[in-house]
Amino acid sequence: MTGSDTDALDAAQEALIAIVRGLDRFDQRSAFSTWAYRIATNACLDELRRRRRRPIPTEPDDVRATVHDAADAVTARIDVDAALAGLPDEFRVAVVLRDLCGLSYDEIAQAVDIPPGTVRSRIARGRAMLADRFGKPESGNPAPTLERPTP
Repeated sequence: MTGSDTDALDAAQEALIAIVRGLDRFDQRSAFSTWAYRIATNACLDELRRRRRRPIPTEPDDVRATVHDAADAVTARIDVDAALAGLPDEFRVAVVLRDLCGLSYDEIAQAVDIPPGTVRSRIARGRAMLADRFGKPESGNPAPTLERPTP
């Protein structure tokens, strides 16, 4: 969600501390995992807000892998991370919780405190934005052509 390993580690640490400190406030109205995901999501969003106030670091040195497959995997991961970082926060949260964390729509709705229909909409729009970024057309019916075929 954060797009940065170091920011993700900071957010994970903050989330774990918040979970431990808040165990006495867990009221069991939802599953523990949903409650924990909500805390982790909030920690990630807080980290993203803090990042906006930090100076932008320079580009990291290009890392060269010795194995071709490993280099491709790293490149793909960087591309996906960059694409996710380009999404608005509300779409990124929904896509990450669904596609990377494997949560159901209802679990995401509880964790983010929005209706399940909104979760579905945000995931669909986030995925469409990612598809546009990677240059892949959306699935579905092709766009109609303007020319009519001649008989």
